[in-house]
Amino acid sequence: MATNDTVSPNPQPAEPPPLPPDALVIIPVRGAVLFPGSVMPITVGRARSVAAAQAAVQRELPVGLLLQRDPAIEDPAGADLHQLGTMAGVLRYLTAPDGSHHLVCQGQHRFRVLDYLPGFPFLVARIEQIGESEVRTAELEARLLHLKRQAHEALELLPQAPPEIGAAIQGINGGGQLADLIANVMDLEPAEKQAVLETIDVPLRMKRVSDLLGHRIEVLRLSRQISQQTKETMEGRQREFLLREQLKTIQKELGEEDAKSDELAELKKRIAEAKMPPEVESQAKKELARLERMPEGAAEYGMARTYLDWLIDLPWSVTTERTIDIAEARRVLDEDHFGLAKVKRRILEYLAVQKLKPGGKSPILCFV
Repeated sequence: MATNDTVSPNPQPAEPPPLPPDALVIIPVRGAVLFPGSVMPITVGRARSVAAAQAAVQRELPVGLLLQRDPAIEDPAGADLHQLGTMAGVLRYLTAPDGSHHLVCQGQHRFRVLDYLPGFPFLVARIEQIGESEVRTAELEARLLHLKRQAHEALELLPQAPPEIGAAIQGINGGGQLADLIANVMDLEPAEKQAVLETIDVPLRMKRVSDLLGHRIEVLRLSRQISQQTKETMEGRQREFLLREQLKTIQKELGEEDAKSDELAELKKRIAEAKMPPEVESQAKKELARLERMPEGAAEYGMARTYLDWLIDLPWSVTTERTIDIAEARRVLDEDHFGLAKVKRRILEYLAVQKLKPGGKSPILCFV
């Protein structure tokens, strides 16, 4: 429901003067745009808007709905409103028990404000009505069919959309009427709807609505695709959980579950006894947890088990005495490798420094 802002007490204005024949009572609206041929409820709360609505109802006159340029303005003047709006008939006027005032308006014609008239307790403007003419061309017919197809596709992507909208769209044969109806029911920003309302040329208006609808369809397609992927992921996880539970039951029936539990307990004990560095032990425990979730028949089970055995078997806490014998090193190098005199000399220099200064930092030798 469109709103006209905060409710104020019922005004008691003096009887306003009669309106000229080409004048129209103006009600500023923020956050909503009414199109010709559409019906929309409006809540009015500002004193001048309530006075305008009551005067129009008492005199059985239509009202002019104009969108505010800045919705934050509490008491808009003519300059704060768009110049082009919709003339609407008031179908119902209601006063709620809480004192709020509500109109049910039906759009009739577009109009443009020429100037505003002084001397009224509400906004009154001289206007010119904007007629609508269509020339039935092949291009217009093609745009009409294309717009209907787009609307049908959008409604299929919105299962909660009322079926009456689809029937109404398919029953319209006028391009301007179709563009207005689609723009009215689309989830668009007020500025976008106002731009459609101000597009008088029918083919151009149909193209503008088609572009907006095309973008909306792409968003709906992507949203449905994301929802489907999420659903498939959730279903895949649920299926995996059920299969794992079934596998555990089967292994328990075959007596394999106890064997695996004993094996994992043994690995856990060996990890604790290996006295690994903290970062290595953390990685080993992570692999063990991964192994617990993995069925024994999986291809990765053997690889993960071999990796854990390799980590555990490394001599993390075992140290040995190292003796450096330069003469023995020279003999081994000459026996195993032919030539490479410079390389051998560099290795022997490296070992000699290590022997003279065991605790010193040494460079890393790179063999290419």
